[in-house]
Amino acid sequence: MKSEQSEHDATYLSTSYGPLIGGPALQAVVQQVRQVAATDATVLLTGETGTGKEVVAQAIHELSALRARPMVKVNCAALPLQLIESELFGHEKGAFTGALQRRTGKFEQAHQSTIFLDEIGELPLEQQPKLLRVLQEKEVERIGGATVKTDVRVIAATNRILEAECQAGRFRYDLYYRLHVFPIHLPPLRERKEDIPLLAKYFVEKAARHFRKPMAAINQRSLDAMMNYHWPGNIRELQHLVERAVIIGNAPVICVELPPPENARNTDSSPPLTSLAEAERQLIIRVMKHCNGRIRGENGAAAILQIKPTTLEARMKKLGITREHVHNN
Repeated sequence: MKSEQSEHDATYLSTSYGPLIGGPALQAVVQQVRQVAATDATVLLTGETGTGKEVVAQAIHELSALRARPMVKVNCAALPLQLIESELFGHEKGAFTGALQRRTGKFEQAHQSTIFLDEIGELPLEQQPKLLRVLQEKEVERIGGATVKTDVRVIAATNRILEAECQAGRFRYDLYYRLHVFPIHLPPLRERKEDIPLLAKYFVEKAARHFRKPMAAINQRSLDAMMNYHWPGNIRELQHLVERAVIIGNAPVICVELPPPENARNTDSSPPLTSLAEAERQLIIRVMKHCNGRIRGENGAAAILQIKPTTLEARMKKLGITREHVHNN
């Protein structure tokens, strides 16, 4: 597979989640990771969905003095609204109806380790002061219980522009400044096209091992098309397209089928413009109907939408999508 960038010029940083692979754009990110990992500073990872924020968070943790303990992960978008405080900070037995035993929150579980707050921009406004207190005071207050001191390193991530969220009144300025101690921005794949051959090669080899198929490379025609594609789903989209190509391929050199260009999908018969939330709602309903209501698994709606099942369930709840919507013809 031809490439303008040799593997010897690439940056590789291994993590238990997989390596960070890339050229000059990634080198700047890796340098920041190495600089901040040795400290206990709060890190804010920004970038579009699919750019590898969780892998970078794991790299920071594994290069830190806290690596002996596992990193605790929290997807803020997937937390049920009524249970967010209990999930993050814990509760005592009998603190509320249904609290049959004490629950240790995520921050206590991450004591003397790292907590990764993914999709922090989705945290409801009413819960943000409680998180701010944890960051400022280094302590959590269980629901119905005593205050507990915690020693936790915080890494947060978002695909939102938090400054704009603050201006819109959806995110607190004081929490934003508390998180924005050491920001690291992950560039989208369309801004690091020179990394596509390296990433594609890695994903082909990984998928071939996993599916036990004799694939070795991507044909040059596919690679040329990949270099000209916009990659709205970034590295995650690249990985999934390569995996599909390996699954259906029968030759050592595979062909990767890319989605049609945006202008080819737009016609004069396109539906009328609508809000982003409504467009997301209609897309989820359409995909769920296609999957007969199945969320999880290889052919489930979450896999097609390229998001985590818990994230999809949270979005469905937020958008008011019920089984009646999915199964109503």
